[in-house]
Amino acid sequence: MQKPTSIEPTSIEKARRPNILLITADQWRGDCLSAVGHACVKTPGVDALAREGTLFRRHYAGAAPCSPARATLYTGLYQMNHRVCRNGSPLDARFDNLALAARRAGYDPTLFGYTDTAPDPRGMDASDPHLTTYEGVLPGFTARQLLPEHEKQWLSWLRSRGHADAVSRDIHIPVGARDGDISDAAPAYSRDETQTAFLAGEFIRWVGEQDRPWFAHVSFLRPHPPFSVPEPFNRMFKLGEGPAFARAANREAEQVSHSFLAYAMPRTDKGSFIHGATGPLGGWNAEDFAAIRAIYYGMISEVDAQLGRIWQALKDAGAWDDTLVVFTSDHAEMAGDHWTLGKGGFFDGSYHIPLVIRDPASSAAGGVVDKFTSAADIFPTLCQRLGIDAKNGLDGRSLMPFVRGGSGQGWRDAAFWEFDFRDIAHGEAEQHFRLRSNECNLAVIRDARFKYVHFTALPPLLFNLADDPMELDNVAADPAYAAIRLDYAEKLLSLRARHLDQTLAYTELTERGPVTHGPSDC
Repeated sequence: MQKPTSIEPTSIEKARRPNILLITADQWRGDCLSAVGHACVKTPGVDALAREGTLFRRHYAGAAPCSPARATLYTGLYQMNHRVCRNGSPLDARFDNLALAARRAGYDPTLFGYTDTAPDPRGMDASDPHLTTYEGVLPGFTARQLLPEHEKQWLSWLRSRGHADAVSRDIHIPVGARDGDISDAAPAYSRDETQTAFLAGEFIRWVGEQDRPWFAHVSFLRPHPPFSVPEPFNRMFKLGEGPAFARAANREAEQVSHSFLAYAMPRTDKGSFIHGATGPLGGWNAEDFAAIRAIYYGMISEVDAQLGRIWQALKDAGAWDDTLVVFTSDHAEMAGDHWTLGKGGFFDGSYHIPLVIRDPASSAAGGVVDKFTSAADIFPTLCQRLGIDAKNGLDGRSLMPFVRGGSGQGWRDAAFWEFDFRDIAHGEAEQHFRLRSNECNLAVIRDARFKYVHFTALPPLLFNLADDPMELDNVAADPAYAAIRLDYAEKLLSLRARHLDQTLAYTELTERGPVTHGPSDC
């Protein structure tokens, strides 16, 4: 990790402290933007933000699923340092985060939605109900409108609008469909009554109450499953529209390509994606995946429409020119690639996510960045913009040079992410592979040419992305690639060595007292 450094704000930044709006849309793929040339998805809301800001085309999550991914986003740390391994892994209370830092900058950071932060149990009573869920609130946030995955707050709101049957998540089942059906029929609620619309409305009402600079995090659940969306988004896309699926000829070919896939794919359950469905994902065929992908695209369009609503509300309130907006996701969605859905593992489909930053103090607009950026970069970016220091070392780097129109001299040349598949509660992965929990993990380094996947105790993978962009041919065992495999393994080892916790490593006690200096950017 990089030691905290003091970064002075510019004279423009000192003159007017901005509002900060951090928006996350859960499980949004980085290629699903019309601004990056998607074949069918249209995202006028995100595109409008990109025209006034900076679009990062090669932005990657630091981990998956939700809790580990968000820990990286909120703390600026890689998983190897924040150690949130799975949903339910506590976030160590000693780490700084963007909400705590915002408080030091004079804001009252306010949450709309959720952060999926399991609290540190040390110092808490064992009977505390907060220790029964991973859907806690990141320390530092004031929760204005919680909306965890049970969605009870939204369901109550629907009932107040006349939907007397909105008593459970069964409300997501399309009208006329059977429980568990893949259906492009619309649910009973309208486009103005989605969870996204509910949270957007709560945020907009809150903005009208503010009389000083504010910091808000709007954390949308969609386009996270269940895959269901109201009109007109439910049939906005046809089966087969969009790019080809990145996958082998059949599911069996995927599973035999690596022992991890042979373990994980059969254990993915339909019910995680279609409300009321049962059985393993292997029961769905190519047409089923195509139908789900079309619905997923519609869900992205639904969220994008609410983004446009937020932009207009900020303009109507006279706040747009004072508001720095960060739009991103926690992780992505496989959406049928490699015959699977959801997130996790090592494929790009789970980790390539969108990022747009619009800073009203920057004269640069419409910038496009092709450098590799990380979710770990968001916290350092906000620190620099607000002129505050993190209280511990950070793995990410500030993106403000790009936001201001610069080139990011000496920037990283590869993406890095991690995935931990341990199962502390039941030990299923450990028993299957006969491994210790701390051996059930992988790390990825990926540049424009190759992608290397290192498992702690399973065989590695290597993909020649120039010839194999769909990641179908593992050449790790090919003697012709032995030198390349070694090269990327060494790059990964060096990266991990550089990012060991450096919080106090750059301090030495001398006869004159502590001497501290910061590392050069790496």
